[in-house]
Amino acid sequence: MPDWLQVIILGIIEGITEFLPISSTGHLLLVEQWLPETMFEDDGARERFMVFIQSGAVLAVIAVFKERVRELITQWRQTEVRDYLIKMIVTFLITAVGGLALKAAGWELPNNSVPIAWALLIGGVLFIVIEQRNVKTKNAEKENGSLATISWTIAVAFGLAQLVAMVFPGASRSGTTILIGMALGMRRGEAVEYSFLLGVPTLLAAGIYQLMAAISEDGSALVAEASRLTLGTVVSAITAFAAVKWLLSYLQKNTFIVFGWYRIGLGILILLIAAKHTIE
Repeated sequence: MPDWLQVIILGIIEGITEFLPISSTGHLLLVEQWLPETMFEDDGARERFMVFIQSGAVLAVIAVFKERVRELITQWRQTEVRDYLIKMIVTFLITAVGGLALKAAGWELPNNSVPIAWALLIGGVLFIVIEQRNVKTKNAEKENGSLATISWTIAVAFGLAQLVAMVFPGASRSGTTILIGMALGMRRGEAVEYSFLLGVPTLLAAGIYQLMAAISEDGSALVAEASRLTLGTVVSAITAFAAVKWLLSYLQKNTFIVFGWYRIGLGILILLIAAKHTIE
């Protein structure tokens, strides 16, 4: 399979799954295993590509939430907006500092199918349980247009949830943060918006970190990969824009339960495939 086709396939999968609560990392790792051959020269090249296309997906959030982003930038002096920004900065710092500490300690689960499957399964069950609880308590959606009130508990919890997603492939950054938000009483739309906006500095910081690391280690490798990175980023951005627009429209009348069942079904399928390979 030509490299450009692999880039497009991975870019599309990243764009679709980055902000849907079904794990972009998990899907990318699984698809890579099914590709006939890898286009990556080493683990460093693979990691750079994955982080860059994640950064591309961020562009979709900025475009979809352009009015909210403009509000956060231009009206930051207002008490409500300033409080929201401060909480977001604290959430991001928890993730950034914790992520650097985890990376320095080398603490992460192996990128294989079994932990991905269990993370998908557990997250799927939690989505169904929490959504059913919210229906029983009639946790109605807040009127569109107003900023959510973010407590310090939620701000810290979102930062820790992103760390969980870093350590457990398949947990899903968006899925984990949305879950913790709804578990702590946030309405569905509030949790989605905070999770998606939080993804902007989080994923951009990861991309900048990878860019600086690549330049310091071997700038020529980055130049050689430029066309691949550019194509993947563009494809990811376009696909993510469509995925986010669809999700926001879908959630106006629906819940996350279908995503919970999808995660459960995919997790079971992965475990069955892994068990078959073990037996063989």
